[in-house]
Amino acid sequence: MTVQAVIWDFGGVFTTSPFDAFNRYERERGLPNDIIRRINSINPDTNAWARIERSEVDAATFDLLFADEAKAIGFEIRGADVLGLLSGDLRPRVVEAFNACKARFKVGCITNNAPTGKGAGMSASSDKAAAIADVFSAFDHVIESSKAGVRKPDPRIYRMMCDAIGVEPTNCVYLDDLGINLKPAREMGMTTIKVTSEDQLLADLSKAVGLDF
Repeated sequence: MTVQAVIWDFGGVFTTSPFDAFNRYERERGLPNDIIRRINSINPDTNAWARIERSEVDAATFDLLFADEAKAIGFEIRGADVLGLLSGDLRPRVVEAFNACKARFKVGCITNNAPTGKGAGMSASSDKAAAIADVFSAFDHVIESSKAGVRKPDPRIYRMMCDAIGVEPTNCVYLDDLGINLKPAREMGMTTIKVTSEDQLLADLSKAVGLDF
């Protein structure tokens, strides 16, 4: 494969995973581990999480809808609390690797996000917001689910990116921290990397694109 583009997810790739914040919240409140992710997996195309990522509901409505979904399986969790957990910290070495890729390839970002700020609401402070904005501005093209009205893993969103940057899927590397989001990209012919840690990301990306990180 000749790599012409590297396409990135944002949260959990450029930033520390929000799942870690979910787990801390659960521990602090005596909730079962991964209960937030479990709620988000119930009716994944029509639940509160899917709807806010497509901008079909606002944050206030999500707050209530998520609380109802949690209550339906016996737990008290407000949607507003969940949105407040989405702010991860940028990984400087990943940003450096991104800049190296940008110097050689086209770079795009496909992010499922809520309409509460760039990158799924990952701008909890002004300094963090500025740093994230700098990264977003460096992409050749960004697709945010909350603006596009379509979200991963819908295959349309990957094709939208390829069309926008003018590269065929077979010439793309795609990184995401969720396997469910990697499957459609892989089926289209992209080389996929599941991100589980910063070190693993850098090692696998280095191998895929032939650059030393």
